[in-house]
Amino acid sequence: MGGSNMKQIEHFFSCPHCGEKISMLLDLSVSEQQYVEDCEVCCAPIEIRYSATGDELADFIAES
Repeated sequence: MGGSNMKQIEHFFSCPHCGEKISMLLDLSVSEQQYVEDCEVCCAPIEIRYSATGDELADFIAES
């Protein structure tokens, strides 16, 4: 597997549960992703959905 094409950015946003500002690494080498990740502050699950166009984040949604 070639990880050299991976383009990661750190994205900051507010947790939909506790409101704290957190960050996650997003892999922009994949045009669309959807997964669940726990908040690093309150540990509640957050549904993450985002899309990328080229090397730029096109859309980002974080929902409870």
